[in-house]
Amino acid sequence: MFLRKSPTPVSRKTAIAVGAMVAVLAPSLAFAEEVELMTQFHGNVLWTLVAAILVFLMQAGFGCVEAGFTRAKSAGNIMMKNFLDFSAGSVIFFLFGFGVMFGVDASGFIGTSGFGLAGVAEGDLSWTYTFWFFQSVFAATAATIVSGGMAERTKFGSYIIVSIVLTGLIYPISGHWAWGSLWLGDDGAGWLEGLGFCDFAGSSVVHSVGGWIALAGAMVLGPRIGKYTEDGKAKAIPGHNIPLAGLGVFILWFGWFGFNPGSTTTADGSIGFIAMNTSLAACGGVLGAMVISWFRFGKPDISMTMNGALAGLVGITAGCATVSPGGSIIIGLIAGLLVVLSIEFIDKVLKIDDPVGASSVHGVCGAWGTLACGLFNTDGGLFYGGGVGLLGVQLIGVGVFFVWAFGTGYILMSVVKAIFGIRVKKDEELKGLDIAEHGSESYNGFQLFSNE
Repeated sequence: MFLRKSPTPVSRKTAIAVGAMVAVLAPSLAFAEEVELMTQFHGNVLWTLVAAILVFLMQAGFGCVEAGFTRAKSAGNIMMKNFLDFSAGSVIFFLFGFGVMFGVDASGFIGTSGFGLAGVAEGDLSWTYTFWFFQSVFAATAATIVSGGMAERTKFGSYIIVSIVLTGLIYPISGHWAWGSLWLGDDGAGWLEGLGFCDFAGSSVVHSVGGWIALAGAMVLGPRIGKYTEDGKAKAIPGHNIPLAGLGVFILWFGWFGFNPGSTTTADGSIGFIAMNTSLAACGGVLGAMVISWFRFGKPDISMTMNGALAGLVGITAGCATVSPGGSIIIGLIAGLLVVLSIEFIDKVLKIDDPVGASSVHGVCGAWGTLACGLFNTDGGLFYGGGVGLLGVQLIGVGVFFVWAFGTGYILMSVVKAIFGIRVKKDEELKGLDIAEHGSESYNGFQLFSNE
């Protein structure tokens, strides 16, 4: 037990001297404090900008993964959709989506200001520009997840409409519910935030939204030609370049160190902790997927193991700042197991053709990562004595994001299909979308053979 000592009496003469010294030093102390605040502010801006650039690089990672896991005859089309997602998505997010997601709140549902960054005070511009850029790469990530699930049979013109609506409306509205306060504070807070919903970097806000829309798109499109036999048995359609896909996974893993630690938007010691949790979960995902694929298929499957890394990364994204390192490993390990089982279930039982497993990696594992916060959060998680309160809120969030993203995605795909058509013709699909949609080949001079 520590006892506080009584203060030593101070003479009047000493007190006057100390007071005079404080008066002399006060301006210097105030200046030092102002310098410290400005240094921290500029450090925050710099870190957030660097993190956003890392997340931008993830577009290349997604492109490599999706192209590698699909056939050579549509590899260029995959890359085109990744360019389109970022380019058209950034413009529409600037003009409209950012305001919907982060503007002044209306009834907890939607933002109503900041369109085209109009009305932003001059003194706030340096941070607002940086924050917009950081959020724009997140919006592009949600959009590009969808392209993988719809690969090899989607009209490029129709996909442009899907991408624009996703980044301008579907993603920003649900994003406002969970993250609306990040720009304007309480003035922009959405209804899920009010419940205490936890999704630090976007397991649900970004990944589940993209994954569930990809699932809806794959359902509306129907399977690729030759994917299922007449009796409904699923046939594997191997990707044409597994090393390219592997490179893409490593690029995504690298970019995730901007995705998760960057979501602090603050240059402080927490970013190292979040980076550690992020990487441990990815490692757990690799091991989980490798082991279960080895057990189920007799050999450790390469593509499943790669998807396991992504599953672990998606799974930890919600709780990367709020769970322990040990919890991160468990979350990633379970995500790795789930992704293999989910890919098999969607492919063989539901008979939905998702060429890269986007709905499993991002939808299912995003939902798992969101629920995991209710179990593993060191402050409020069930396994840490927090009861079921947070877990209940997380369940609500998972359900809401599924209903919203899958529902609006299915409606969007159906409307586009009815008005413009969403699937290419049979001969175009057999020929490959590189030639049919873009008039060029990704591997000019190589002889490509169809496996139909």
